[in-house]
Amino acid sequence: MPTHILGARLIDPASGRDEVTDIYCQDGKIAAFGQAPAGFNAAQTIDARGLVAAPGLVDLSVALREPGYSRKGSIASETLAATAGGITSLCCPPQTKPVLDTAAVAELILDRARESGHAKVFPVGALTRNLAGEQLSELVALRDAGCVAFGNGLANFTSNRNLGRALEYAATFDLTVVIHSQDSDLAEGGLAHEGPAAAFLGLAGIPETAETIALARNLLLVEQAGVRAHFSQLTTARGAQMIADAQARGLPVTADVAMYQLILTDEALHGFSSLYHVQPPLRSAADREGLRQAVKSGVISVISSHHQPHEADAKQAPFGETEAGISSAEILLPLALTLVEDGLLDLPTLLARLSSGPATALRLPAGRLSIGGAADLVLFDPSSSTLAGERWHSKGRNCPFIGHCLPGAVRYTLVDGRVAFLG
Repeated sequence: MPTHILGARLIDPASGRDEVTDIYCQDGKIAAFGQAPAGFNAAQTIDARGLVAAPGLVDLSVALREPGYSRKGSIASETLAATAGGITSLCCPPQTKPVLDTAAVAELILDRARESGHAKVFPVGALTRNLAGEQLSELVALRDAGCVAFGNGLANFTSNRNLGRALEYAATFDLTVVIHSQDSDLAEGGLAHEGPAAAFLGLAGIPETAETIALARNLLLVEQAGVRAHFSQLTTARGAQMIADAQARGLPVTADVAMYQLILTDEALHGFSSLYHVQPPLRSAADREGLRQAVKSGVISVISSHHQPHEADAKQAPFGETEAGISSAEILLPLALTLVEDGLLDLPTLLARLSSGPATALRLPAGRLSIGGAADLVLFDPSSSTLAGERWHSKGRNCPFIGHCLPGAVRYTLVDGRVAFLG
């Protein structure tokens, strides 16, 4: 449907554009900025005066829970939730049932995503069969089926040799790997960051070294293999510094942080609320500050939701017996705008970490607004606010931010020029 977006403040970090202008969309593409193209007849006009128009957000980790975990979420529910948060493109991790280690599972996910008609879905395939860390999945077949990268989640490899060979194989075909760095031996049985809060609460701790030892090994193997690698879910200040050092040496590595890690610390655990049970765990205030500074400098170029919806029962046992994860994709943009409110980032830099940064990290056709490009964009009101949970589309309400008043409000999310969410 030909659409005229009237008078928005257009911010496109990829091109550096920041101006008040009109946007014209036709046939799912951006047709023009400023002046209407010849012969353009708008079928709908969106009055965007006072709104910011930005590239649709790109979230590199949204658990869709389908196939296999329909009690927690579905492709339809979680992609709709994503569009409510301003997300137009998302990557789903391979922890499905069956595991996303065959072309058939990838095709199933993509077919159901197209049927749902909400956000665009880019699957991340399992690096090894059944995520067991032993035999490689059919990576080329998965790539041809639509997988954009490959990872093993927090499941460790059975040996460093297996991991090294997997990275070398991926490098041979110029595939991107997504690496979560947590040593399973050091983290075994842990529920919280190893520090004063865990000691006071009597919770088994996960030391900083669970991340940094695994990260050091992974960086060395990435360098040896010459593979493109994205390091996901950093939680420590020292880990962020290790990524900075690797980038300074010229390694082709990028990194992301979960949005909630930039807001919360292990102090939140004092009420024993299972809503704060996540893996890897919430870390110290010093770690949070180190992560925030790495996001500001661009060492961490990606902010993701790491959305993990759960059914109510999964969070109602004693803390240590609950399932880890936070459902937050549909408030990703308002949560992120707290970083602007706090003075950490300006708005264009924040939008870069949510759009062009993640798109570049996994080489996705997203994250920018250009003539002839997909009309995937979000229109939001920076002067308004969002009451988290007032409208909730995810099947999982396991979110500690529900009830909080957050800055900014998503008014429209457009995918291929079609209104996928109306706030």
